[in-house]
Amino acid sequence: MRILVTGGAGFIGSHLVEALQLQHTVEVLDNLSTGRRENVPPTVPLHCLDLRDAAAVRRHFAAHTYDVVYHLAAQVDVRTSVEKPAEDAQANILGTLHLLEAVQASRAWVIFASTGGAIYGEVPNLPVEETYPPLPESPYGIAKLAGELYLRHFYQAHGVPYTVLRLANVYGPRQNPHGEAGVVAIFTYRLLSGEPAYIYGDGEQTRDFVYVGDVVQAFVQVLRFPQGTQGQVFNVGTGQQTSVNQLYDRLATLIGSAQKPHYLPPKPGELRHNALSYERLHKVTGWKPLVALEEGLAATIAAFRQQVKS
Repeated sequence: MRILVTGGAGFIGSHLVEALQLQHTVEVLDNLSTGRRENVPPTVPLHCLDLRDAAAVRRHFAAHTYDVVYHLAAQVDVRTSVEKPAEDAQANILGTLHLLEAVQASRAWVIFASTGGAIYGEVPNLPVEETYPPLPESPYGIAKLAGELYLRHFYQAHGVPYTVLRLANVYGPRQNPHGEAGVVAIFTYRLLSGEPAYIYGDGEQTRDFVYVGDVVQAFVQVLRFPQGTQGQVFNVGTGQQTSVNQLYDRLATLIGSAQKPHYLPPKPGELRHNALSYERLHKVTGWKPLVALEEGLAATIAAFRQQVKS
C-alpha cells in the first residue's frame, strides 16, 4: 500500500515510518517544527509542509495519491493549549480539517492519533473504556475531540474511512526532552545531565505510560483489520496507573541518581488520574502492550545516554 504519515519526522511518527516501510511504500509530511529530518529514513520521501496551509495541502494531495494516511501531526502540549488555545486550534482542528478536505476525493483511509487522557477528563472508575462520554477539560482535548467528530462527518457524508486511536502517555526513544510534554523524556534527560527536575503538584497524579514500540504495533495492527476497525474508536494503553513520583523514583534508580525532584504548583488543565482499557482493540486485532514499564524505561535511558554523549 501507498501510505502517508503526517508528523512522520516526530517522536511516534518516525518509529511508525520505520515499521511501515518494511512492507509498504511510505512518505512523510511534516513541517519540522518539532520533528527532525534525521528521524526520517533516507529512503523515505519527506514533504516539508504545514497542514495549516490549506492551499499547500490541496496542491500536495492533487499531486499525490495514498491508500492510507496516518495523521499524527499535531500540537501535543496540554499546557501550551491552555496558554494559547487559538494556536492549538489552528494546528489540531484546522490542520485536521484541511487534511480531510484534501483526501475527500481519493477517500484514503485516515488513521487518526487522538488522546486517551485529555479527551475523557476526570473519570471515577479506571481504566476508562471507549464508551465513556468524552468531557475534555483542556483546549488540547477539545481540539482532538473536534478532530474525531470531523472524521465521523467525512465518513458519513463523503465516505472517507477512518479509525481513531486514543493514545495514553506514550514514551520512548526520540521523545523531545526540552518541551513541556513527555515527562519520561524530561526526567530522563535531566537526571542524566544533572539538571534540576520539576514535578508540578504533589506528584501523586497518575498516568498510563505506554511504550512507543507497543503504540507502533497498535497502528500497524489496525491496518490489518480494516473491516473491524474502520469507523471505530480504540484506546491504546496498558490499563495501569503509575504516579509521577513513582515514575521519577524508578528512573532515578535505573540511572543511579540520588537527585531529588523540585516541587512546583500544579499546572491548569492537567488531569489528576488516567488509565485506558485496551480490551476493545485487543478483541478486534489481538493487540496488547508487551513492553513492561521497567523494560521500556531502561530502553529509553539507553537511547538518551547516547544522545547526551553526542
